[in-house]
Amino acid sequence: MSDLSHYRNIGIFAHVDAGKTTTTERILKLTGKIHKTGEVHDGAATTDFMEQEQERGITIQSAATTCFWKDHRMNIIDTPGHVDFTVEVYRSLKVLDGGVGVFCGSGGVEPQSETNWRYANESEVSRIIFVNKLDRMGADFYRVVEQVKKVLAANPLVMTLPIGREDEFCGVVDVLTQKAYIWDDSGLPENYEVTDIPADMVDDAAAYREQLVEAAVEMDDDLMMAYMEGEEPSIDEIKRCIREGTRTLKFFPTYCGSAFKNKGIQLVLDAVIDYLPAPQEVDPQEITDEEGNPTGEKAIVSVDEPFRALAFKIMDDRFGALTFIRVYSGKIKKGDTILNAATGKTERVGRMVEMHANDRNEIETAQAGDIFACVGMKAVQTGHTLCDPNHPCTLEAMVFPDPVISIAVAPKDKAGVEKMGIAIGKMVAEDPSFRVETDEDSGETILKGMGELHLDIKVDILKRTYGVELTVGQPQVAYRETITMPVEDSYTHKKQSGGSGQFGKIDYRINPGEPGSGFQFTSSVVGGNVPKEFFPAIEKGFKVMMEEGPLAGFPVLDVAVELYDGAFHAVDSSAIAFELAAKGAFRQSMPKAGPQLIEPIMKVDVFTPEDNVGDVIGDLNRRRGMIKDQEPGPTGIRIKADVPLSEMFGYIGHLRTITSGRGQFSMEFSHYLPCPAQVAEKVIAAEKERKAAKANG
Repeated sequence: MSDLSHYRNIGIFAHVDAGKTTTTERILKLTGKIHKTGEVHDGAATTDFMEQEQERGITIQSAATTCFWKDHRMNIIDTPGHVDFTVEVYRSLKVLDGGVGVFCGSGGVEPQSETNWRYANESEVSRIIFVNKLDRMGADFYRVVEQVKKVLAANPLVMTLPIGREDEFCGVVDVLTQKAYIWDDSGLPENYEVTDIPADMVDDAAAYREQLVEAAVEMDDDLMMAYMEGEEPSIDEIKRCIREGTRTLKFFPTYCGSAFKNKGIQLVLDAVIDYLPAPQEVDPQEITDEEGNPTGEKAIVSVDEPFRALAFKIMDDRFGALTFIRVYSGKIKKGDTILNAATGKTERVGRMVEMHANDRNEIETAQAGDIFACVGMKAVQTGHTLCDPNHPCTLEAMVFPDPVISIAVAPKDKAGVEKMGIAIGKMVAEDPSFRVETDEDSGETILKGMGELHLDIKVDILKRTYGVELTVGQPQVAYRETITMPVEDSYTHKKQSGGSGQFGKIDYRINPGEPGSGFQFTSSVVGGNVPKEFFPAIEKGFKVMMEEGPLAGFPVLDVAVELYDGAFHAVDSSAIAFELAAKGAFRQSMPKAGPQLIEPIMKVDVFTPEDNVGDVIGDLNRRRGMIKDQEPGPTGIRIKADVPLSEMFGYIGHLRTITSGRGQFSMEFSHYLPCPAQVAEKVIAAEKERKAAKANG
């Protein structure tokens, strides 16, 4: 099949427990891909195939599958909802053309929905909204629509209205066609009838249709003029306008239903085909050079262009390493040689497979718009561009967040050392937000991740999947250092040792940078007192030293160094002499610049029943939290706060105790802030003690 207009690459994303995976199961059943639906709560969902997913009832890694609906091919990716695995959502959104945002009818717009929505906005992905679980207690479609407007600042275009509330929910009204779809009690998705709208909903349905048509015709000036003169547009014209508005993110068609009870899914599938863009309708990806700067060219989605693709996920399974690839242009077939633009090396395409969760079908070719997996690629990592060797290019690379928490692990026996090394190598390739370092002094292996659950699952995978028993240390916070005062200083590096010596003199200013600016180096030297060819060496000298700050050896953030003068010697000056001068300058001046310890602050979102609000807020205050907002909901209160990560370890257990097991929370990294003096003193003393113990050990 090569007609690109019949392709839809979509992702399903939402907060934990809004029903993404159940919705995916229903779509697979309706499209004939599976014959028996598996339930998440039974641990039998198709796309949740990891042991850890089945036990915890959450999705950890995105799963890909392909199905067909009304002659259209859909490549679907079911993504995780838990905040510790947002990297999976982020990289999936990068390669999709459209998405379905699932919201819980009673929970509404929850913290993770906000994060995913923000990622989708950044990636400019067209979306439709599905308000799920309308059969639940406290479910209210109209409230969720208001929340989408208020919390996400988005414009929902209501396409269906629910018939009946909570356990009496039995169907939906299609606003566009003004027909009612009513399902019977058998629970079978195909058992529905299309009837007239219930009498008590006729006025509402007419009002919503008027809003819908008004929003749609704004996409076409001629239609709008005709409509204002009293001419009613045809359904096909309205659909064309809705499609354009969805593609340009002007509004988001909004549907309702209950995936678990099989109600309302067909209309969502129709909407995917009617309103979400085909691959060639999406604004093409920018092509960048090796430094990541746009070249002005675009990766036009077409079968006739040279081959360009992005590797967006690596997964290791029982058959070897799988590389998930989204093809943007051109064709590829088994046996072709392709270029990895990131490494400059070519690879031969071995086995190609179409994925259905963890089953696969062998394929011979793939083309623009396809998502497939390739078995046995050697040096490909997430975010690498694969292209035709005669037409090298780089697609916009993915940027992943830095980890904020680390733990030290050690295998319990000698046999585990090698096993652990191999396993961790595979896991790092799979998950770019998971990093590993070896502490050179102690030989400990340090795992770094996005949160406690993230690392907890990694340790669990090491144990079960790879059979490595580990001893796990206490979680450590990723503290950083910065400076508070500007310093102007001078440093001369001079060394005479027979033959040619070393000489480099630099005059420089060190200033506190803007929060989040990292390390910046500028030069305002005039008159050639320091030749330009030595600037990179001076910058490198300072940059290398930023890895270990003067207080406790934590990396230094947000510092701007300006080189404004210096001197050189025609014979004795060299790049290495100026690099050493910069290193000496760092050691000399940083302690004078008011060094300060800064700690990661997390954006924490707590859901609690009303009775426990006082206790929860009191507890967050004790944890040095800053309460930002409180939002009443139908079943409780959401409290938003900024809390230091160091105070949040083991919080879930404590929250459950205070709220009798009904509280929930999620958190993600927000920014760094200075540590209070008494906290900083403790951290610095503990770090120095740790280093001294290592040195003596």
